[in-house]
Amino acid sequence: MTSTERYLVISADCHAGLPSEQYRDWLDPEFRPAFDDHLAERRAMISQLMAGDEDFARRWEEENAEGLQGAWDAGRRDKELDQDGVAGEVIFPDADSVTGGASPPFGAGLGGALDIPPDRAFAGAHAHNRWLAELCRDSPERRAGIALVPVTHDPVRAEAEVRWAHDQGLRGGILIPGMWGTYPPYHDRVYDPVWAACQELGMPVNAHSGPAPRHEYGEHLGIYASEAVWWASRPLWFLLWSGVFERFPELRFVVTESAAYWAPDLLWKMDTYFAGSHTTKKMVKRLRGSLRMLPSEYFDRNCFIGASTMTRVEVDRRYDIGVGNILWGNDYPHPEGTWPHTVEKLRDTFGDVPVEETRQMLGTSAAAVYGFDPGALAPLVARIGPTPADLGQTPEAAAGWERARTGARAWLAGLPPVDYDPAGS
Repeated sequence: MTSTERYLVISADCHAGLPSEQYRDWLDPEFRPAFDDHLAERRAMISQLMAGDEDFARRWEEENAEGLQGAWDAGRRDKELDQDGVAGEVIFPDADSVTGGASPPFGAGLGGALDIPPDRAFAGAHAHNRWLAELCRDSPERRAGIALVPVTHDPVRAEAEVRWAHDQGLRGGILIPGMWGTYPPYHDRVYDPVWAACQELGMPVNAHSGPAPRHEYGEHLGIYASEAVWWASRPLWFLLWSGVFERFPELRFVVTESAAYWAPDLLWKMDTYFAGSHTTKKMVKRLRGSLRMLPSEYFDRNCFIGASTMTRVEVDRRYDIGVGNILWGNDYPHPEGTWPHTVEKLRDTFGDVPVEETRQMLGTSAAAVYGFDPGALAPLVARIGPTPADLGQTPEAAAGWERARTGARAWLAGLPPVDYDPAGS
């Protein structure tokens, strides 16, 4: 692979969905009357939430009217991806993050529908999954759809939905809510059949920003903005410390659109605690539980960050995060993403990053996690993929990273020796 070869770009964070009212035809008939009531309630809620930001929503929708139709139109979608240089995409729900007008029934999208009965949660999720499977049948080589699976409401029924989604070609895996409300938290073994099915079928488990206890924030949106990343990332340490990645070593877990800057500090803290630092010596055996490796080793093997619209801060910390654990995303068609100016944004962010590291973060790691076939995408990449020159990359510009690379995860050198056998402790 040469330094002039075009990049395989896979967005690990795209969104698709119908205008909310159009999901009615994809619902089982017995849920349609309740859905009509839900729509009326949702319109009133959106009107309240949008107070003060209507001008931005109007301008965004007017300026990008054609491109936004790609949220549900496969042909338009491919055109927008092509223009952005994106060959493959991982597809989450909730295509409209401005007015909320393209969300699955009953709140079954990013929010996880925690506050509604299980039958409605599964009905809304299944309606979206049916539609998404149909969308992914158009250009299947470039789409990895993520199924909505209300794991908290009923793990047994959730396992069945996982298997149905796999059979329908939704190879992006499943989306679990960052919050679980009154249901069991993710350390509970009641979810093990779901994790086992995902491991067996090669279905990644995904969490995505969005859910948070908004009722606690009042009118102070800055509180939500300060906590949104934490809520979406929280399942990671619940799964890790409870031994899920020990029991299911091939399970892949991805935290998406939740930034990546926090990962090195989290890994440093968890490794230090696990090794028996001054602050944890008194409880280290109980803290370790059934783990047989450092937390950072489980992270490297099992965990990935869908780092949508990466910042320079995160690029600078990529060696501490793990270059191979970072999956870039353009967040199409959300306004906080890089679409429709992706190549320009990539140039700003990756201009001095070594080419092979850029290849990992922009596409090859996501291809491995989500099961894309680079060979099947090669003709498309040859036509639309950006080159290192397009990103302004030169060997000279990339030469300054050796110190950062060799000094990565410096805390590991200071850990005491860890010789731990859970069975014998």
